[in-house]
Amino acid sequence: MRYFVSVILPLPLRQLFTYELTLSEYKFLVPGMRLAVPFGKSKVYTALVYSLHNNFEGSYEPKKILSILDATPIVTEIQLKHWSWMAGYYMCGLGEVYKTAVPTALILEGETHLRRSDILQKEHDILTSDLSDNAYIVLDALSTEVSLPIQTLSTLVPKDNIFNIIEVLLTLKLVVVEEQLTARYKPKFKNEYTFPKYFFSDTKSVESLVLSLKNAPKQLEVLNFFISRASHSKVITDLDIRKNGLSPAALKGLVSKGVLQKSEKRIDRVELDSDFKTVPIKTLNPSQLEALAAIKSHFKERKVALLHGVTASGKTEVYAALIQEALLKGEQVLYLLPEIALTTQLITRLQSYFGTSVSVYHSKYNLQERVEVWQNVLHENHKAQLIVGARSALFLPFKKLGLVIVDEEHENSFKQFDPAPRYHARDSAIVLAHISQASIALGSATPSLESMQNVFQQKYGLAELTQRHANISMPSINLIDLKDQYKKKKMKLHFSEPLRWAIEETLSAGEQVILFQNRRGYAPVVECFSCGHTPYCKSCDVSLTFHSNAGVLRCHYCGYEEHKKSQCTSCGSLDLSTKGFGTEQVVASLETLFPDAKVGRMDLDTTRAKDGYQQIIDRFEQREIDILVGTQMLSKGLDFRDVGLVGVMAADSLLNFPDFRAHEKTFQLLTQVAGRSGRTEKKGKVLIQTYHPEHQILQQVTTYEFKSMCKEQLYQREIYKYPPFNKIIKITLKHKDYNKLNDASDWFAKGMRNIFKTGILGPEFPVVSRVRNQYIKHILLKAPPQYALKQVKSSLLRLEKSFNAVSPFKGVRIVFNVDPY
Repeated sequence: MRYFVSVILPLPLRQLFTYELTLSEYKFLVPGMRLAVPFGKSKVYTALVYSLHNNFEGSYEPKKILSILDATPIVTEIQLKHWSWMAGYYMCGLGEVYKTAVPTALILEGETHLRRSDILQKEHDILTSDLSDNAYIVLDALSTEVSLPIQTLSTLVPKDNIFNIIEVLLTLKLVVVEEQLTARYKPKFKNEYTFPKYFFSDTKSVESLVLSLKNAPKQLEVLNFFISRASHSKVITDLDIRKNGLSPAALKGLVSKGVLQKSEKRIDRVELDSDFKTVPIKTLNPSQLEALAAIKSHFKERKVALLHGVTASGKTEVYAALIQEALLKGEQVLYLLPEIALTTQLITRLQSYFGTSVSVYHSKYNLQERVEVWQNVLHENHKAQLIVGARSALFLPFKKLGLVIVDEEHENSFKQFDPAPRYHARDSAIVLAHISQASIALGSATPSLESMQNVFQQKYGLAELTQRHANISMPSINLIDLKDQYKKKKMKLHFSEPLRWAIEETLSAGEQVILFQNRRGYAPVVECFSCGHTPYCKSCDVSLTFHSNAGVLRCHYCGYEEHKKSQCTSCGSLDLSTKGFGTEQVVASLETLFPDAKVGRMDLDTTRAKDGYQQIIDRFEQREIDILVGTQMLSKGLDFRDVGLVGVMAADSLLNFPDFRAHEKTFQLLTQVAGRSGRTEKKGKVLIQTYHPEHQILQQVTTYEFKSMCKEQLYQREIYKYPPFNKIIKITLKHKDYNKLNDASDWFAKGMRNIFKTGILGPEFPVVSRVRNQYIKHILLKAPPQYALKQVKSSLLRLEKSFNAVSPFKGVRIVFNVDPY
């Protein structure tokens, strides 16, 4: 009997691959373990065991595995089920899910190396007598001690096939093959120093030791420090030595003399502050208790619970009560947030309740830190019972997941657009909770229309918090008509007169201001007044955004940048102007209008560093910033106590965005940003600058009419066959050749129309039709209700297979995006 293993490779391929095992390997392996396997002619990959079996009906002869990398699985069976669902639903390969889910430090990289074989010189001379010149070059580059990768050797003989040369050298036994894997994760250790056990039992020895160190004053200083600390701490670290200004060289000298003993202790790279006392969770008010009871009732019915609570209504305290119950049962909890910025503020609050059982996981952590959180969750370590993180935390190896919380569930940040899998963390979390038999709660002040439709259809259970905590008033929201302000010449540097007065009044009252502008940089367009020339990106069809702080023009799609020139590159004119404005220009204007105010900025450019969010939030909380200007990351659940005014610089750019969800998103974003104001006793104020104050969505924002907005938008979605009534799949085709892309997209759209008849839009170029020298075309499929979604996807994959067989379309890339919103 033969034994086989089906594995997942970290490659964008939909199929599993089969390798042959020995009987002992077959008995030892279980799904979720890692293997080193050969793939192709020269590559070694870290594969993941998916299943074990005795039958193989493929068209190729299975290779043998190289080695087993784990004694126990690093991925759970629940994860494998979840990945399979994700690959099927989002139309991608299991390998793509594997590569996204597992920290890359655990996916070892490998390649084939060659080393010269250890044979006698006499034999060597005979065997090499008939070698070609290129074979001599390859052999000469190798030695018996050092091996070289095949990729390196191929550069030595560019005009010859390296594999033909290797085959000859292997046949003659002049070289041997070595498969090498490169591990990228290394545990972190700290040095600990202690006295030998006998040290304090012999007083005379201590005295004689002190006398012997009279000529080594720095070593004596270190020794005295150790003796003074010995009564309350028997272990000293390198950090203690540095903090007290002692000499590391003297410490090393004492270790070499045997006075101190040195040992290594493995530690986590991610250590949250543990120097605090935990406090009981806050007592819930009657509204919160009612919402909590409703959520628990929905959990008993195995329903998804949606908590719809206005801003500052105390949703986090309700979550804390649910978390406490889950942790007391010994269950793990996953708390998902849309933005890393939110985790920095929430962690402090959750730590005060749940102590060291809280861990954080997101993309700002480096490879090593992510591996350690992964391992803590896998081994059910106490410090990883409650995981707070952005969407990537969804992939952690939970074994006892009891509760999932998705806060700000309406947020678009939960959707991953590139690379595959293009999943939505909210929807994927619901499936994960179902597979894990865990409870799940979604929460938002402005739930998505998809979630509200599920409530109306009684698929989800609803709990509501209709008032702010402690009966704090909702902020007043007023619209400012920019047409009227410009007509009366009351605008100054993008600021209307009412907004300027309100900022001055708020600052005079000792309160803080938040200004929202959903565009970073200084200006999106630089234009020459003389000839109208605008600098464009060389690789994308989009104008370069001016960043004044760096003095550069930058593409926000591919990252290309160039220094801003003082004259037009087309006509040489010095008369250059900017159009539009971003956060940098708002900050510059504020510094002119309010020179005494301390202004800060929070956008992608200022938060690139690992602790960038935390530093800005801390400075704002500590009143080091009076006015904080930011993009949409400011709108997502941040809690600032002293904000008296929120200003929206330009609401119309949100309303006019080419997206079927533009009105819904505008309502959500403006309501959320307004919620940052007046979170204590004093009523907050919100001013929104717009050219269309009569717009219905803006009117609904001012009166907090969420339900009427929801009803109207759902009515329109149903008429025009958009989600949640019709599923949408966006097919994107990319190629560097404009004409080839046009022909390919027309062929694919025609094939879709032959299958589905209706519900197909496109192919059309998007607003930015070329990115990184690749032209782009979109086809939108509104899946007809009479077709099962699984059937629709199968038809599209069959069509893709036929498309790939058409030789003129070779190289055209197709991307499927299910639920592309």
